[in-house]
Amino acid sequence: MRAGQRGFTLIELLVVMVILGITLGLVSLNAIPGRQQSLQQDAKRVALLLQLARDEAIVRNRQIAFEATPDSYRFLVRNDNKQWEPLTQDDLLRERNFKNGPLTLMLDPLPPIPDPTLRIVFGREPVDKPFTLNMMAGEGASVTIRADGIGHFTVD
Repeated sequence: MRAGQRGFTLIELLVVMVILGITLGLVSLNAIPGRQQSLQQDAKRVALLLQLARDEAIVRNRQIAFEATPDSYRFLVRNDNKQWEPLTQDDLLRERNFKNGPLTLMLDPLPPIPDPTLRIVFGREPVDKPFTLNMMAGEGASVTIRADGIGHFTVD
């Protein structure tokens, strides 16, 4: 080896490899969404669909309901015979599964008749009753959707 040439020592290469390994490990942990992040995304999707259903109820001049079980949710429209029909032809308001199911769903104010299937009905009027929908998945992961009754939905 000539006096002017010099390479990296084994220790220097190992230090660089350790730093790269730690950095890649941190990046991969942040890239995989946690249960709380996934629940937050589910809640944002539901909030947007609730806003759309509310607007559709006003435009169609028909009641539209959001119906949810611990595993899935769907939207229903009230027909001329006063019966609830699922919205099967609507691509946005179709039935979907929760990504983090099964969830514990709690509605405030509580419905007058206890039912295992949660239902929120949007009327034809632009003003509805405000409500809070709490979505919980397992231990510690929870998200709240708040509706102010005039069309604003927020996710906390």
